[in-house]
Amino acid sequence: MVDKRFVRTQMLLGKEGLDKLKNSKIMIVGLGAVGGYVLEALARSGVGCFVLVDFDKFEESNINRQILALSETIGLKKTEVARQRVLSINPNANVKIIDMFVNNDTIDELLSHNPDFVVDAIDALNPKCCLIQALTEKNIPFISSMGAALKTDTSKIKFGNLSNSKNCSLAKFVRKRLRKRNIDISKIKCVWSEEQLNLSDQSTEIDNMQNTNGRTRHTLGSLPTITAIFGLTIANNIILEISAGKNFVS
Repeated sequence: MVDKRFVRTQMLLGKEGLDKLKNSKIMIVGLGAVGGYVLEALARSGVGCFVLVDFDKFEESNINRQILALSETIGLKKTEVARQRVLSINPNANVKIIDMFVNNDTIDELLSHNPDFVVDAIDALNPKCCLIQALTEKNIPFISSMGAALKTDTSKIKFGNLSNSKNCSLAKFVRKRLRKRNIDISKIKCVWSEEQLNLSDQSTEIDNMQNTNGRTRHTLGSLPTITAIFGLTIANNIILEISAGKNFVS
């Protein structure tokens, strides 16, 4: 008998589709504005196993856009809050949490957990490229989130191949670095916004993404609507790809 929590998912995707979601192990790297919404949607869709990765704690300034950030979660580890959220939605889920900053020294350990699918919700350039390169070389399916900060036009949000992305500074620098590493960017799936920023905003965005662990980052304006759509778009494509066994980006 189907779990009543997921009966409507099964009505749409069928028993086989729901079973594929239940038997999938999804790794989400980055549990902030985009990653939190990915997690929310996948947990509510019946995904049975998660590996949740982040190194940060919630701050009050996260509340405007991060679904896991609440007054009562300020100061708590994002991984632990995320784990409790999943289990509140689906007590039968298997949730592994990893407090880790992703870089060349930690990537092998991270991917030793053998995920079926990975969500790259990292907003810093070096760790993002490190993860994408490793996932590509290991042939692990994944979707990446590009830059959602400073954007306001929901109609400009796109899902497709990284090679087709435009007007996104983060995507531009990711493409450049991956090409230098001989990575085929035409096979990398991602969400980005084609909204054109003014030159001042572009400079701020670029400066912010260059910072890494241990360095002060600039605060960028962002809306919960844009980051939520990024995250839900990623989640929707994962649900369809896993349940139907199809790649929806050519």
